[in-house]
Amino acid sequence: MTTTQDKKLALVIGATGGIGGAVAERLLAGGWRVRALHRDPETARRTAGRRGLEWVKGDAMVEGDVVAAAQGVSLVMHGANPPGYRNWARLQLPMLNASIAAAKSANARLVFPGTVYHYGPDAFPNLTAASPQNPATRKGAIRVQMEQRLAEAAETGLRVLIVRCGDFIGPKPGNNWLAQGLVKPGKPVSAVSYPGPLSVPHCWAYLPDVAETMVRLAQDEANLGAFEVFHMRGQTLTGDELVAALERVVGRKLPVSRLPWFAIRGLAPFNETFREMLEMRYLWETPVLLDNARLVARLGAEPHTPIEDALRAALRGLGCLPQAEMARAA
Repeated sequence: MTTTQDKKLALVIGATGGIGGAVAERLLAGGWRVRALHRDPETARRTAGRRGLEWVKGDAMVEGDVVAAAQGVSLVMHGANPPGYRNWARLQLPMLNASIAAAKSANARLVFPGTVYHYGPDAFPNLTAASPQNPATRKGAIRVQMEQRLAEAAETGLRVLIVRCGDFIGPKPGNNWLAQGLVKPGKPVSAVSYPGPLSVPHCWAYLPDVAETMVRLAQDEANLGAFEVFHMRGQTLTGDELVAALERVVGRKLPVSRLPWFAIRGLAPFNETFREMLEMRYLWETPVLLDNARLVARLGAEPHTPIEDALRAALRGLGCLPQAEMARAA
């Protein structure tokens, strides 16, 4: 009989967020114990909606807190992310440094969600792990620094797993374009505001698929090197294809408008979220595709939820389905 003490233990930093929460749920489903760091664990326990997590008090910015929380773990998931894309320059590297110190102290594998931000147009359209990293934005430059910091730490004993993917599709209104750009959380979908040309392919990543990929790779520790990078192709769809899938989910034709970039540009000097969104506009103007050949070779196939199922789950979580559909889902 497997006891609690026999189960593998993971620390998830950012368990109340999108990717951290998805990985925490997948680990629990796979029989892991999951410790979750939060500055207010009692509030998190009541509001996170994730049963089975072992909440501990701590701040992701405080190295000592993270190191203490990592005692006895074999996996550290770095899912912390400043909300609304704010304060990246001030927060991202200190939080990552704390996670690195914690994983090193526990001799644990550090799992890190990568993005396409650190690639510039010279690497488009097909991105591999070896593609040049010449970012076109401040946020991209920070992501390059973060991955460089992980690579340096891997040379001194840290074991790292990076899984890069496209924009998240998930049931929370946090840092993802579905909730912040295309639809309005809390309201049934009646129209779509799309950030780029409808004919251009764009990479999306359904959070449970990303979590499945990360956990399956991490559990194959015997075949992982000290510094591993994999790309997920995810849901690669043109704007027209994504809108058509949304229409199938909500059961009606949806009017489509372009995201009002002129208004965002006007507000950007006064709103950090809009300023950061504006920096990412270039990723919608041209195809940006992630080459998943190495991932497929390792896993046999990339975890892939049909787009209608992914959108239905995401819209349900965002409160964006009609009341009748919400009632049927409940």
